[in-house]
Amino acid sequence: MALKCGIIGITNIGKTTIFNCMSRTKAETSSYAFSASKSNLGVVDVPDPRLEEIARLEKPARLTHATVEIVDIPGLAKGSSKGEGVGSSFLSDIQQTDAIIHVLRCFDDINLPHIEGSVNPVRDLEIVDLELQVKDLEMVERKIIRMEKAAKSGEKEPKRAIEVLNKYREHFENFHNARTIPLDEDEKRFAEDMFLLTDKPVIYVCNVDDASAAAGNKYVEQVRDALKGTGSAVLVIAGKLEEEIAELESPEDRLEFLRDAGLTEPGVNKLIRAAYGILDLQSFFTAGPKEVRAWTIRKGKTAKQAAGVIHSDLERGFIRAEVIKYDDFVTLGSEHAVKEAGKMKLEGKEYIVQDGDIMFIRFNV
Repeated sequence: MALKCGIIGITNIGKTTIFNCMSRTKAETSSYAFSASKSNLGVVDVPDPRLEEIARLEKPARLTHATVEIVDIPGLAKGSSKGEGVGSSFLSDIQQTDAIIHVLRCFDDINLPHIEGSVNPVRDLEIVDLELQVKDLEMVERKIIRMEKAAKSGEKEPKRAIEVLNKYREHFENFHNARTIPLDEDEKRFAEDMFLLTDKPVIYVCNVDDASAAAGNKYVEQVRDALKGTGSAVLVIAGKLEEEIAELESPEDRLEFLRDAGLTEPGVNKLIRAAYGILDLQSFFTAGPKEVRAWTIRKGKTAKQAAGVIHSDLERGFIRAEVIKYDDFVTLGSEHAVKEAGKMKLEGKEYIVQDGDIMFIRFNV
């Protein structure tokens, strides 16, 4: 499955810099508000040391990482939902994403003026949340009108939908996000077709100056205090520093640069892991002389469903899966050795795939 994350935030907070340090595609940055005319789309390989280790033993002709699509949404401002700044046209881009990366400016820079006149990440967070809530409220109100027309026929389902949608309306009018509404899954189904912006899982990224890359700063603490008790992931990334690291070709140079900054890994690794975590995603692998490849699947999915991630024919004609645990493969050194040790398991279509499984799908179409 393809994972798509949208990067959002107030204009001029380093969003595109974060995008550039993650993506193969490089977008132009600017110190001018609303300078972007379209969303930027990029692709990033999912970092996974296990994939590299399997490839070291298998020595394939090709190594293929799982990927994540990153959409850099032009900066928002007060009134974006009503057409101010870049307007609402880009808010629809957020609807197409699986998760949101909300970047907050947590650095001072006199050469990069803040659109609100001062650096205050909590205020910025609230501004963006409000714009998304307003857009969601508009969608809910439009659907209520449609359901009211349908309810005139006497059907029970539209009447039930109106009851639930009114709960959403009240929730938004009280400045809350859809993801916090206290409804059960049966009630939430009435809002599924709207892909509400504030219902998407969110990761907050505090974009800091180089000196604050390892320990954070006062702005980061303000964000953590504001989000305390919400269970939200808060990451600290020095965007400019990460962008410089990403431009280095040598892995050794990158590692040395990270160490000098007091870091152990690039921020993109932390971001991808956080995205996987909030979306309940995991990786499984296929391995052979032609290719070693990582695949993304939601936790709890079956072997047959995993086969469908690779190709629909594999799911349609699924017979069985030959499964090797990653640790067994690395310890014993080859597929043959794993088989000899009796460690390869034959699993049926109902087998629940585990993170790190190496799978060989047998099928017949």
